[in-house]
Amino acid sequence: MQETEIATPKPPAPSRLPTNQLIVVGVHIAAFVLWEVLVRAFGIQQFILPPPSQILATLGGEHYSWISNSLVTATEIFGGYALAVVLGVVCALIFTWSRLALVLFFPLLVTLNMIPKVALGPLIIVWFSYGIGTNILITFSLCFFPILLTTVRGLREIEPDLLDLVKSLRASRWQTFYYIQLPGSLPYIFSGMKVGAILAVAGAIVGEFIASSRGLGYLMIQVQASLDTPAMFMSVILITLIGVVLYGLVMALEHYLVPKDARLS
Repeated sequence: MQETEIATPKPPAPSRLPTNQLIVVGVHIAAFVLWEVLVRAFGIQQFILPPPSQILATLGGEHYSWISNSLVTATEIFGGYALAVVLGVVCALIFTWSRLALVLFFPLLVTLNMIPKVALGPLIIVWFSYGIGTNILITFSLCFFPILLTTVRGLREIEPDLLDLVKSLRASRWQTFYYIQLPGSLPYIFSGMKVGAILAVAGAIVGEFIASSRGLGYLMIQVQASLDTPAMFMSVILITLIGVVLYGLVMALEHYLVPKDARLS
């Protein structure tokens, strides 16, 4: 009698995520080390390109108020971004439900999006004064449209036969949205959210450059007058870290909610 071989399941492949993260960290550390060595080897002046050690030394300066300025900028970035995500999805849902709203208002939003936000910033400041709230509005105006556009596309990519089936079962609009449209459009929503996360950082800094009394962008303008280049670099690094944290949170949420095969990027 011939014995039947029973296939034993293969053990799962080890995750490469920790290894990739270590490589990313290692590359960044190597870049900073190389930066330090080259600046000191070629004797480059501090006001032109300071070494990383001098940039890190500015963290000890109490007059920079790094913590409070970072919190202000983070509030503007996260506040404007959250507002853009909520209103972007809500408006996309309205445009999907109402063809009249789509025809009347969507072209207007496209036209408004063509206005350079740097040119729109002074008008917002005239209307609302300046401060954290105004910078949140500028941040919102910069990252709202990509989220709206990709969400509308995602909601329209749902198969019509599936929607007809749900309607035949007498599901309400909210049930159709929650159980069918929202899960199917999540890859598109997160694609827009990733673009919006990048633009949110730019929006907050544009607002602080135009008119502000707090924040990392405001601090950069102040230290520029005295050619305090290390502090300018540290401001850029902190702004970048805030943006990386926001983008990482979006990526983690996408990893949790969207299957890997369904992700657009």
